[in-house]
Amino acid sequence: QIWSYADGTAPCLAADGQLAYKLMKDLFSNYSSALRPVQDTEDIINVTLQITLSQIIDMDERNQILTSYLWVRQVWVDAYLSWDQAEYDGLDTIRIPSSYVWRPDIVLYNNADDQFSSSLETNVVIRHDGQVTWDQPSITKSSCRVDVSFFPFDSQQCHLTFGSWTHNGNQMDLFNTLDSADLTDFVENVEWEVLGMPAKKSMILYGCCSDPYPDITYTLHLKRRASFYIFNLLIPCMLISFLAPLSFYLPAESGEKVSLGVTVLLALTVFQLLVAESMPPSENVPLIGKYYIATMTMITMSTAVTIFVMNIHHCGPEARPVPTWVRRLVLHYLARICFVYEKGERCMGIQPEKAETPPTAKEVGGGQKDTNHLDPGPETGSEPLLLPSPPPRAAGCHREGTAVWAEPEAGPKGEGGVIGDMGWGQGVSHLLLRQIEFIAKCYHDQRSTQQRTGEWRKVAKVMDSFFMWLFFIMVFLLSLLIIGKAI
Repeated sequence: QIWSYADGTAPCLAADGQLAYKLMKDLFSNYSSALRPVQDTEDIINVTLQITLSQIIDMDERNQILTSYLWVRQVWVDAYLSWDQAEYDGLDTIRIPSSYVWRPDIVLYNNADDQFSSSLETNVVIRHDGQVTWDQPSITKSSCRVDVSFFPFDSQQCHLTFGSWTHNGNQMDLFNTLDSADLTDFVENVEWEVLGMPAKKSMILYGCCSDPYPDITYTLHLKRRASFYIFNLLIPCMLISFLAPLSFYLPAESGEKVSLGVTVLLALTVFQLLVAESMPPSENVPLIGKYYIATMTMITMSTAVTIFVMNIHHCGPEARPVPTWVRRLVLHYLARICFVYEKGERCMGIQPEKAETPPTAKEVGGGQKDTNHLDPGPETGSEPLLLPSPPPRAAGCHREGTAVWAEPEAGPKGEGGVIGDMGWGQGVSHLLLRQIEFIAKCYHDQRSTQQRTGEWRKVAKVMDSFFMWLFFIMVFLLSLLIIGKAI
């Protein structure tokens, strides 16, 4: 119902509404949205395309799909939808559902949506000269070739190619309004930084058709924000990798040298699995994956070297003496380079050790009052030695211990003669000398074994220090390399 003022005049808005209804009836009385709106079938209809990037919803690196929110504007001239403004009281534009008019069949060529869902059906704006403007919001899933060689410091280029599906270049031509997509209303993404989205028009000849097909390709340049991956993947890996060389610093008696290396190796394996789950299965190994592999290789080598050094440290008495070249190379040069010194050694040289003297008979005897039994020590593994007792006063021969005694005839005073006393003293002295020589030999053998074992342990200690600094430098250089890629 048309309302009016008291004087009988109608307002302009009511008149425009009535005229818009009349205009729509006049325009679409003999109009068909199925045919191209041109006066001559040889005419080319020009469509202007403009893309506005609103948001990057998701970047699926594993499936290589980019999900983005776009505003697509298409502008063309419909020869059958023009009117004279004077006949309709200056009415300039009308807005009607887009299904009423002919629309260009422009689609996203590299669409990766499994349902291939269409965009939202919105109204079109028709101007008096026949220009039709169609603004359409759309959530698109496009295929994007992801190169993860420098992950997490990588940059990606995703292409969005728009073109007509059925109209060739002789029927419909495409033009881009701007040289790039509009980014003024872009919502920042937490993972990706948009560097630009330039546009390029191409004319493609396909094998199925002889006529060229125009398309416009928008190239989205993305750079990954690596802060999340630095703090959650790189820094923990670096800290764990610096623990591996410390296995050389642990004492061999602790029994945890190999366990530390294996534990670090297992921890890095867990991080490697986390990275592998998010990366696409391709031949391009990501940079962080290369870093993990290199670090795990070094830790494996350090664990193997630790086992070798522990074998040297635990060389027993049956080990051969340290070779001359090992003594010169390891104990002389490497010990100074790695600042490994024993107690009592100077920094610039080694003090000669005091020569040990073999024990005296008094020290061997241990101050025992009973000289008839002598313990040769635990090294001999024999029973206590039996020394001969003084001969009894009775005449005759007696066998005690290992000596045979001849009793001399009693003197005038009933005491043993001088000859008997001298024979007994000489036997005791001879046996004591033999036992002292045996004990001294055992002592020198023990000292030689201890010295040989000590030299091998010092070689192991020097090698531990050398490999600790070597692997520290390797881990440090590897960390600098990965940080340099970030910068």
